[in-house]
Amino acid sequence: MTLKEALWAVRREYPERPVAGVGAVIFNNGSVLLVRRKNPPREGNWGLPGGVVELGESIKEAVVREVREECGLEVEPVKRLTVFDSITRDGEGRVRFHYILFEFLCRIIGGTMAPATDAVDVRWVSLEKMEELPMSQETIRFIRKVAAENMASSFRW
Repeated sequence: MTLKEALWAVRREYPERPVAGVGAVIFNNGSVLLVRRKNPPREGNWGLPGGVVELGESIKEAVVREVREECGLEVEPVKRLTVFDSITRDGEGRVRFHYILFEFLCRIIGGTMAPATDAVDVRWVSLEKMEELPMSQETIRFIRKVAAENMASSFRW
């Protein structure tokens, strides 16, 4: 284990308290931007771009930075969608990961899409094809709900 991996594990795995994180929902022509995770807790699975809020950083600044770091895209948060807990327990029932996630609807304002840092891959996935990827059903339901609520709004995607 490298020093960077050890520091990551100490901060996030088996934490003493929940860790604040952010996620971005970004639509384009009936598709959503998804990343394939490089690290636990959802290593190898697809999900929304996002990550941990850094000390001194607002949640809006964090979502902008995380999308840039993971996907190479510059975004503007349009609105905060929800806040929820993501809790993963080990085989003994102990909390292995606990994130409090602030989810934002975002719009792309620049950049070039390419996977980086915590992402193995990044791509646009049609709402109909999400279930073909290794991805949580909870995330799929959330994305579909956000799409349905925002298709009728004045927000263009």
